[in-house]
Order: sequence, then structure tokens, then C-alpha cells
Amino acid sequence: MGIREFLFGTGAPKLHVAHDEGVGHPVILLHGLASTSATFDLVVPLLRDNHRVVSLDLLGFGESPAPSSATYTLEEHVSSVERTLRSLKVSGRATLVGHSLGSLIAARLAAQNPSMFSHLILVSPPIYVPGSAVVDPLERFQMEAYRKLHHYMRTNRTFTEAAARAASLLVPMKGGLEVTQKNWRAVSLSLQKCIEQQTAVTDLAQVRIPVDAIWGTRDPFMAPAGLRLIERMRGVASTKVEGADHVIREKFAEEIARLVDNPSPPTTPIRVVKVRA
Repeated sequence: MGIREFLFGTGAPKLHVAHDEGVGHPVILLHGLASTSATFDLVVPLLRDNHRVVSLDLLGFGESPAPSSATYTLEEHVSSVERTLRSLKVSGRATLVGHSLGSLIAARLAAQNPSMFSHLILVSPPIYVPGSAVVDPLERFQMEAYRKLHHYMRTNRTFTEAAARAASLLVPMKGGLEVTQKNWRAVSLSLQKCIEQQTAVTDLAQVRIPVDAIWGTRDPFMAPAGLRLIERMRGVASTKVEGADHVIREKFAEEIARLVDNPSPPTTPIRVVKVRA
């Protein structure tokens, strides 16, 4: 199967739908790297009484297909989510929630499909920019350190699998973090092509709906320079959850549910003043 068939034909696989329950305003949930729909196990019960909640396993993760031809680019992830949502006949403009890698996919999805969504929530978005674009020396060092870590992780499978096994002991939901032989290709290529080579900032600049960005103050994957960049973008409101890390635990889940029901007022667009001759 070639890339054109994958993107434009019947080749874009339909994803596994872990949850499709409740009635009302639709909410779409996209998990992050090396995870599954279990990421949102504490969020779904808070929403399903008043919303139609749809939670997916991303391409190559959980119970979704992992085609041998897939290269796990952002375009391929987005194409599979689009096909799945259309097959579910989600009516009305939905709230789109993405966690970590899922937030980068969600940003592109919302930018390309303005009529499908009414609100975008980026949970723990890993916003990384080239170190050369960062002025502060310490933050420049941090940004480059993230990039080197990502490269090491995707080129050292044994280390990454061992680290994931150890970290999974701290994750309360089964399937919330897993790196195995089954999903290694999806993990390594998604890390390279969606996170390292990300286009999140330019994608967000094209999003025409209100955007909430929410993250924990103890999240080790958040780069301060990247977060400040999106905080200052038109239409983006930010929420910090004190004491939360990268995992969606109870307090974090409650804040996400609150934003679904009460979107933050978008920031005021930058006012352009015409210069008089």
C-alpha cells in the first residue's frame, strides 16, 4: 500500500473505538505516545452522562491496526482519525481533546477540519522548537536536551522498553504506558515524525476555534519556551494544574472535564495598527 492510497484512498485504516457512549455534545479523545485509550479512563466517566464520548486507539497502538506500510507521519495519524470519525457519523461540531502526541495530531486535525470541531483542548502538549530559536541559554539547553533524549529513545529500543516498564508501575491505568515489540515501530516512528519533526505551532496558527492548553506543573516533558510560545498565540488560553505530572490522574481528569463544559474565553486577537505615512 503506497502513501497516496493510505492518505487518499481506502488505505487509511479505521481505528479501534474503545469508547462510544453517552448522548449529547460529542467529545473526541486522542491519547499520547506509547499509550492507549486507557489514558482517559478517569475522564470518560466524568463526561458520558452529558456527552457522546468517543475514545480511540491511535494508529499502531492498543487494538488499532498497525499496517506494515505505515510510516506513522502526522498525516497518516490524522487521516486514520478522520476516516474513523466519519464512519461513526459524529453529528455536530465536537470538542476535540488530545493528550501529548494526541495533542499534536489534534492540532493538525482541527486546522484541516474547521467545520468538524467547536473547541480544541491540548493536554500536556509537547511543544518543541529548534534550540536556535530560543533566546535564553538555559531554555535553549533544555530544548536541545529534549531532542537528544528523543533521539536516544527511538534508537535504543532496549533502554526505552525497560524505562517504560519501570515508569508504567507509577501509572494507575492498565495500558496507560507500554512499549513492546508489538508497538515499537509505531512508538519510534511517531516520536521521530510527529514529535521531533512537529509542526504544532504552525498548525495552531491555522486553528479557527477556541483552544485550551492544560498541563501539570510537575510534567517533565513540558518545555518552558514552547509553552510560553503557545500561551501567547491568538485564541489560546492556558491552564496549569498544580502538582500534576504527565499522567491524567484524578485531579487532572476533573480539570479536563471542567474545560469541556466551560471552555476558557479565547485570548484577544493581536490588534494590527495601520502605520500612517
